[in-house]
Amino acid sequence: MLLLKRDLSVNLGNLLLSLSEVTDIANPSITQHQHRTAFIALQIADHIKISNQLLENIFTAALLHDIGAISIEEKTELQNYLAPDYDLHCIRGELLFEQTPWLKSLSKIVRNHHKNWSEWNTPINDPETLASQVILLADFIERSIDKQQYILFQTDDIIAKINGLKDHTVNSELISAFLDLSRKEEFWLDLSSPRIYSILLNQGPFRNNEIDLNGIANIAELFCNIIDFKSRFTSTHTSGVAACAEKMAELFGLTDIEILLMRIAGYLHDIGKLVIPNSILEKPDKLTPAEFAIIKCHTYYTYYVLNSIGGLQTIAKWAAYHHEKLNGSGYPFHCKSNEIDTGARIMAVADIFTAVAEDRPYRAGMGKDDIYRVLTRQADDGCVDPRFVNLLFDNYDTIYNYVREKQKAAHRFYEEQFTRIQGSKNGDGS
Repeated sequence: MLLLKRDLSVNLGNLLLSLSEVTDIANPSITQHQHRTAFIALQIADHIKISNQLLENIFTAALLHDIGAISIEEKTELQNYLAPDYDLHCIRGELLFEQTPWLKSLSKIVRNHHKNWSEWNTPINDPETLASQVILLADFIERSIDKQQYILFQTDDIIAKINGLKDHTVNSELISAFLDLSRKEEFWLDLSSPRIYSILLNQGPFRNNEIDLNGIANIAELFCNIIDFKSRFTSTHTSGVAACAEKMAELFGLTDIEILLMRIAGYLHDIGKLVIPNSILEKPDKLTPAEFAIIKCHTYYTYYVLNSIGGLQTIAKWAAYHHEKLNGSGYPFHCKSNEIDTGARIMAVADIFTAVAEDRPYRAGMGKDDIYRVLTRQADDGCVDPRFVNLLFDNYDTIYNYVREKQKAAHRFYEEQFTRIQGSKNGDGS
């Protein structure tokens, strides 16, 4: 086991950019949407000379403004102006932001990023109003771009569309700021650049900001909720895996920092599933070979995203290797036993245990005896480490009860928030 420093930290911009990216990489029509929206918002906010704090708030909210649109299908509808209800993802985004202390103050910005200027009763210099309007404008500009056409051939059409929003949809002062920026080819070429991640990392407000392990854990828990919100059928899976891996790491005698890292890895182990269509994840029947091939990419994307965050390479392996097997038969990397360390071995057992114990659309959750048979067969076949299968069953009640406690809390949160969202849509809440 790699011994890790207690003062481990990562660049905040790097963390947010990478986590923002994973929700947009599944479909060419939405690729880089949040990054490009954040770029536009940052340029407009900087042009109108606001405080550094408000600039940071706008940048952060823009990077994550669509986290309430959890499925690929819903995000594609939003991008193509086909969504039956634009308000729904805003409400979900607000609820998710409210669960994270650092982001709670930004929740209303996300809630109101599709609220027209004519609906506001506050002046444009009100911070919440300004931030929401900047992101609405940036979002509209980004979605007006035809990704199949060279950017400088379409700027006049985009500018004409934006002028049509003046005063009703977007405040005229913000449109004037955009028009100033739009005169520079540099603005459009940076916006359409495949290097926009690097541009935002090096020019964004968090280029010199570090976030510690506790902060990383808070943001990882936010993405745990996003992953589990993706489908009713797996609404407590991620929280269960994180709890199981954390408790097993504790019982195995890992250090406090390693236990925290196991929890973070558990929260993020299925982040790659944000790339998988819900039509596959929620299919009640056996997957076709083509559908299973798509499922197999989710751990690749988990690794791709987490490994791009400097300082999280160990977490990337612990999270992404949960479908690797000690005999090399796993996916997607086909690692051999000497490439799979203790943390990844724990995660693999935690994932199998949690998955087979849960109810799914096509089967009921297994009891202890059946779970034991599944895991011991996997150990006998050289797929998982028998030490951690034994650890799990030697402490079964302790681990099971801890997992169930965390899953019940996650389920309660999911159901209560789902009800609250429906109430909001019916005019019963805010």
